Amino acid sequence: MVMLLIFAWICVRVRKQGRKSPNDSTELTEESIQFEFDTIKVATNNFSDENKLGQGGFGPVYKGMLFEGKEIAVKRLSSNSGQGDIEFKNEVQLMVRLQHRNLVRLLGFCLKQKERLLVYELLPNKSLDHFLFDPIRRAQLRWKTRYKIIGGIASGLLYLHEESQQRIVHRDLKTSNILLDADMNPKISDFGMARLFVTDQTQANTDRVAGTYGYMAPEYARHGRFSTKSDVFSFGVLILEIVSGQKNGGFHNLENVEHLPSLAWKSWRKGKASNIIDPTLRDGSRNEIMRCLHIGLLCVQEKAADRPTLASLVLMLSSHSFSLQEPMKPAFFMNDTSLSGRNSRDYRAVSTSSSKKNSKSAESLSVNEASITDIYPR
Repeated sequence: MVMLLIFAWICVRVRKQGRKSPNDSTELTEESIQFEFDTIKVATNNFSDENKLGQGGFGPVYKGMLFEGKEIAVKRLSSNSGQGDIEFKNEVQLMVRLQHRNLVRLLGFCLKQKERLLVYELLPNKSLDHFLFDPIRRAQLRWKTRYKIIGGIASGLLYLHEESQQRIVHRDLKTSNILLDADMNPKISDFGMARLFVTDQTQANTDRVAGTYGYMAPEYARHGRFSTKSDVFSFGVLILEIVSGQKNGGFHNLENVEHLPSLAWKSWRKGKASNIIDPTLRDGSRNEIMRCLHIGLLCVQEKAADRPTLASLVLMLSSHSFSLQEPMKPAFFMNDTSLSGRNSRDYRAVSTSSSKKNSKSAESLSVNEASITDIYPR
């Protein structure tokens, strides 16, 4: 009996020690994917210019190869970015939990003094804008490929909004953050500005707006209100860019600058939507292309409540029998002086307060064009 009691006591102690809180398990997971700085330094040939893939809002990205022959992409956050630590922590904490075929996969990270490195799977075809806005490469994006990219982005966003353990709003969806693998499958990347929502939360507010003008929903850009419908708006801009082959950077219309959503909507209303379609798209179904244009216009409607959810968007894209409503007018930025001329600037933070003092303060906080992210407390 004494031996049985001792054995039972030992079992209870072992079980208690084996239990870990969610935070403990997260820390163990993060530690298990931490790289040594020297390993990454060797893999990228000491971050040589020959291995540089591009320059992002937070720093350069390098191609590398590990000892076992695995190719990687390394994001090296700029040391002079005042908000870099927040974005770095945010991205690591999110990406270790997210697993989806249309999300870029985080392989690991490295922290050493001022060095902050994120290690991702290498996607050989770079980003969507590398093809879409290049006059020569754009011809390689046939309609079948573009339609697959649209569907893949929708699938990845649906996972973030509805299917993952936590509801996540990306907040910076744009063509340069859509990476393409060897088979031109899209993968959403760059979660530095993503925001976690608690259970049943539908929207949130922030005093500072961070993102890319031209892709930002009007309620977010003007008032700091964001939700899953903010991502839907950005997705709609992406669809319009993919269909038209044009960047939402502003089109001169007499004395005004008109943006792609309003230009597409006016053409749609006049029955001249075919004028918006990329002329290089000669092989695709015209009905399917026009349907995607219609879906894009539904996503960029001015009122967030009028925009469809990602679940309904996936149905619209997968079933042509799913009826579409008539799109209402999108947000018109052409007369909005606060946004005019800024839509092509990345990672600018502006105060949503009407006071000039707060506005100047917000501008001074982003002198390096680094975004300001407020992580929702968990």
